[in-house]
Amino acid sequence: MKHLSKLLVVAVLIAGINSMQAQDENNPWQVQFGVNAIDVYPTSDDNFPTQTSSFGNELFNATDHWNILPSISYVGVSRSVGDGLSVGVRGSLNKISKLGDIGVDDLSHYALDGTIKYNFLDQKVVDPFVEVGGGYTWVDEIGAGTVNGGVGVNFWFTENIGLTVQTTYKHAFEDYGRKHWQHLAGISVKFGGTDTDGDGVYDKDDACPEVAGLEAFNGCPDADGDGIEDSKDACPNEAGSKEMNGCPDADGDGVADKDDKCPNEAGLANLAGCPDADGDGVADGDDECPNEAGPAENKGCPWPDTDGDGVLDKDDKCPDVAGTVANAGCPEVTEEVQKQLNDYARTILFDTGKSSIKAESTSVMVDIITILKEYPTAKFTVEGHTDSVGSQKLNQSLSESRALSVKEFLVDKGIEEFRLSAIGYGEDKPIASNNTRTGRKENRRVEINLVK
Repeated sequence: MKHLSKLLVVAVLIAGINSMQAQDENNPWQVQFGVNAIDVYPTSDDNFPTQTSSFGNELFNATDHWNILPSISYVGVSRSVGDGLSVGVRGSLNKISKLGDIGVDDLSHYALDGTIKYNFLDQKVVDPFVEVGGGYTWVDEIGAGTVNGGVGVNFWFTENIGLTVQTTYKHAFEDYGRKHWQHLAGISVKFGGTDTDGDGVYDKDDACPEVAGLEAFNGCPDADGDGIEDSKDACPNEAGSKEMNGCPDADGDGVADKDDKCPNEAGLANLAGCPDADGDGVADGDDECPNEAGPAENKGCPWPDTDGDGVLDKDDKCPDVAGTVANAGCPEVTEEVQKQLNDYARTILFDTGKSSIKAESTSVMVDIITILKEYPTAKFTVEGHTDSVGSQKLNQSLSESRALSVKEFLVDKGIEEFRLSAIGYGEDKPIASNNTRTGRKENRRVEINLVK
């Protein structure tokens, strides 16, 4: 048993030292320990002339031919090198009381073997393998080299612990060596994988080795449990849907709550998730007329047309007076209006030789003002005329002063000054003969004409 203790200590030390090295595969180390059986009978060894068996005959006749030490009698350690291959070393001991059909006195048996193993179904519950290698075997202190070949299978109870059953043929070429079969049955323990974050996914396969996560996401977390890993989740702390890239959409309008200015009210994507009841492109919250379509520049309300002339107030230079589209919403001065305006203007009376308007002309001035106010954007010239009585210079001055007097009266009564200009023509534009009293009376006049 002292040899067994040494064997165990050596194996543990080898495993401990090597497992401290940086690993690059999950659980690359495998330690085995269990019992072994030595069987010389089915080898057809010529060293035993009384043995009549053929090779492999009665291979599993444990009762008649197997030598078994009733304790832990072998320890092995191996390391994966990738692609189902692993290399290792195994030490075993036994006591031989049966050499084929010959009984012997408990010969000591020691073996140290190097192994190369290939697993067909790596990491499966049932994990068959083949093994080749070589070693050295001592029987009753006489040693000989062997070439080994065997088959076996691992039955994994968990990811790390399993049962290993194996049969190996060891061929000794020296005449004094013993060809034999060695059967092994024991516990296997895999280890050496690193799981820094403790999430059950080894660092080699863990896309997030520093943060605990889920196996489904290669070790990466899903903090909100919505089935979308945090690195791909636009809202990692709020459960959402795949359609919303992991974000919630409380109102179901297709706009994630984080981007939705109206998260509790279904709306439109182009309005940041807010509704637009009248469909005018202005969100209801910003729409001063939410149930009546209107442009954004008027805060969602339709432009008014106060005077109903078909020209919107925003474009209507006369929003309170009906006009024409051609005249920007303002009324146009017709020839009839122009004639009426001058019919009134020509009845304005002045004090003789002066520019002061007589009181009896007040009513006609009111009529003129009324007409002018109906055309708030129209511009007019107030023109003064005289007859030919007197000097031309005096007549020119008098016509100018009377035109200016009418303009000032109109401005004083509310007509914008920029709409009026005053000009005197003196006696230059008579409309009748100055040779008669009636003609001269007609020539002494004021006209108010539209500026075109």
